[in-house]
Amino acid sequence: MEDSSGTSRIPLRTAVFLVVGNMVGTGVFTSLGFQLENLSTPFAISFLWLLGGVATLCGALAYGELSAAIPRSGGEYSLLRRIYHPAVGFLAAFLSSTVGFGAPIALASMAFGAYASAAFPGSSPKWLAWTIATLVTLLQLGRVDIRARFQEAATGLKILLILLLSVSAFLLAQGQPVSFAPTFPALREMAGAPFAASLVYVMYSYSGWNASVYIAEEVRNPQRTIPLSLAIGSTIVTVLYVGLNAAFLHAAPIAQMRGIIEVGMIAGRYIFGEYGGRIVAGAISLGLLSSIAAMTWMGPRVTMALGEDYAALRWLSRRNSAGVPSRALLFQYGVVVLLLATGTFAQILTYIQFTLTLSWFATVLGVFVLRWKEPLLPRPYRAWGYPWTPVVFLAVCLWMLWDLFRMMPKESLAGLATLLFGLPLYALVQRGGPPATRPSSL
Repeated sequence: MEDSSGTSRIPLRTAVFLVVGNMVGTGVFTSLGFQLENLSTPFAISFLWLLGGVATLCGALAYGELSAAIPRSGGEYSLLRRIYHPAVGFLAAFLSSTVGFGAPIALASMAFGAYASAAFPGSSPKWLAWTIATLVTLLQLGRVDIRARFQEAATGLKILLILLLSVSAFLLAQGQPVSFAPTFPALREMAGAPFAASLVYVMYSYSGWNASVYIAEEVRNPQRTIPLSLAIGSTIVTVLYVGLNAAFLHAAPIAQMRGIIEVGMIAGRYIFGEYGGRIVAGAISLGLLSSIAAMTWMGPRVTMALGEDYAALRWLSRRNSAGVPSRALLFQYGVVVLLLATGTFAQILTYIQFTLTLSWFATVLGVFVLRWKEPLLPRPYRAWGYPWTPVVFLAVCLWMLWDLFRMMPKESLAGLATLLFGLPLYALVQRGGPPATRPSSL
């Protein structure tokens, strides 16, 4: 895994596994119940998941162009500061470095504890959550080849579990009297407002599709690898999501899943019998390993990039002998432990969703802005389907922003207030001036 300079870099395969591992979390196992509150036809629901995948792919294509032109670790921070202004990038990094990654990692760790304890009664969910967050953090302090192998193995296991669950539903379950044909009731549902409202849950399940952008400098040939990993990873997840939700609809009665979070466990009982729920709970807990590992890997790269650009934060950019931003990683671990201890991360996740979606919107819009501002900038990859593919993603983001603000105005405004709190911090860290060179390893 070394490039021509002798530096360790991850190949396309690992980058794809990172994207898939980061995308597939608990959302696909839980959101179907909420969709079934407003929709009842399998075709409409299957098309909903397909539409979410297409929108995600459109965003991935746009991110691919930007990351190929600006191949630096840090995700939206590195892109937005170049496209708009360093202050805009700092705000995105401030959100990511504090709760943007810490809260999802804590939530996924808690979900791991809950599902693992359901599979193995008697174990403590809180202890399991803290243990898995700690072990994964220690793993991320090591060499890149070890991290890459673990990510590939954990994500490969997750893909295998989803495929086995999907196939088993059609082979072992008795089956429900449902049709996946495009009937008139299905088409009527797709034309209604509830269909659009359900897209919010789907897009949340697809979040994480921009994973490889955060570690651009650790990727071999990033101008080619990152766009490909985003497109391939998004396509794989779309196929997995459409297939798994079709399997759930085939295996379990719609009435029993409607409005229920644990739809995966309900379907598991119809597929595998009495102990089906425990089987699915164990599968979900194992699948969460790759999500926790992917987010723990990516998050510190944003904080590290901040330290490279601002002298006041230089201490966060220090790397250990394996090239890992160890201080940024331990800072993130502290945030995760704090959230696990207080249990406030669920509320934090609610109010940062608006600002995270706003960050996606600003970044994809940046494809148009950067082509206008820097037309001569080398672009090894140009977004396929431009300008229509970015426009599709921007339209979906606008709808989500409006719906989030309409349904959760207080949380959305709180998220914006948190984001704007980064402005005085930006002014403060600017006083020290940017570092002249990137700091060396410890």
